[in-house]
Amino acid sequence: MIPGPTPVPEKVLQALGRHPIGHRTKEFQELVESTTKNLQWLHQTQNDVLTITGSGTAAMEAGIVSTLSRGDKVICGENGKFGERWVKVAKEFGLEVIEIHSEWGTPLNPEEFKKILEEDKKKEIKAVILTHSETSTGVINDLKTISSYIRKHNIALSIIDCVTSLGACNVPVDEWQLDIVASGSQKGYMIPPGLSFIAISQKAWKAAEKSNLPKFYLNLKSYKKSLLSNSNPYTPAVNLVFALDEALKMMREEGLENIFLRHNKHKLAMSQAVKALNLKLFADEKFLSPSITAINTETMDAEEFRKTIKNNFDILLAGGQDHLKGKIFRVGHLGYVNDRDIITVISAISKTLLDLGKITTKEAGEALLVASKNLK
Repeated sequence: MIPGPTPVPEKVLQALGRHPIGHRTKEFQELVESTTKNLQWLHQTQNDVLTITGSGTAAMEAGIVSTLSRGDKVICGENGKFGERWVKVAKEFGLEVIEIHSEWGTPLNPEEFKKILEEDKKKEIKAVILTHSETSTGVINDLKTISSYIRKHNIALSIIDCVTSLGACNVPVDEWQLDIVASGSQKGYMIPPGLSFIAISQKAWKAAEKSNLPKFYLNLKSYKKSLLSNSNPYTPAVNLVFALDEALKMMREEGLENIFLRHNKHKLAMSQAVKALNLKLFADEKFLSPSITAINTETMDAEEFRKTIKNNFDILLAGGQDHLKGKIFRVGHLGYVNDRDIITVISAISKTLLDLGKITTKEAGEALLVASKNLK
């Protein structure tokens, strides 16, 4: 019950266990063609969706280095560990970074993006980089509104980390005219780590023609060229593509709306149970991610609490990062997670709190009751 790697369905594991095939064969090209079409369906786009053997960070770095140039001015939104990472990556490549901050646990303010973009009369800002679902804090940012302000600027690209939102909530790439959307296999895709995905608009491809940042393995032009023949510029993780094919078929069978509804009800069940257990949500309740719930422990050491649950119930929860270590724990509920999993983790948290004398049996029962109501 962490936000990645997430549980892997049996069908996907079986696909993963197939004997590898040559990545230049007709059989593999047919597989690439099939997965690409299903990736476009998942992203709700007609744009190119490329598959890279690497983590979500690889996809984000690829998006940055393939479309921008040294000295370009960019806006980076930072309200958690991953927003912070994109600031570091941008600075590492010599970009001029305008930082928009929000306290960890609170969403980015769209109006701050609007103000800076509207004041850029010379159109010097070349990109806006931000995280949609901030995994470190359980906050989802208002991408729809922020992207509308980016579009009005006309020049700036939107480079979006959708690692824990793609496949968990609605990210209509074409409707919102998002330029670069990065995600990773070990999250909503329900397969092991090792693949990342990047959707790219025509506007972003035009920007790529002028990019002068250093790149080789992560040069997206190479991937686009290979995709024309349903191939890959380098040796891909063949067995992970087998797994991807099976996972995407499962997702299509469930349907986008049902996937989004399932993640939303799990979010509501967890958040309402947390309140019933006299714990505090770390993030503002209006901006909770459908993928992960961060819980403030206050009077308890969160690391000891996680350790107890792992020892007693063999359930792994995520801890806090950086200055939040020991202060919060996080429950992942994205990907291959069902109602039983939600009830099980709430029961384990409740029993542990009971043993510590933090709650009564009545409160433990109330938590399960409110969770169950939200799972209907």
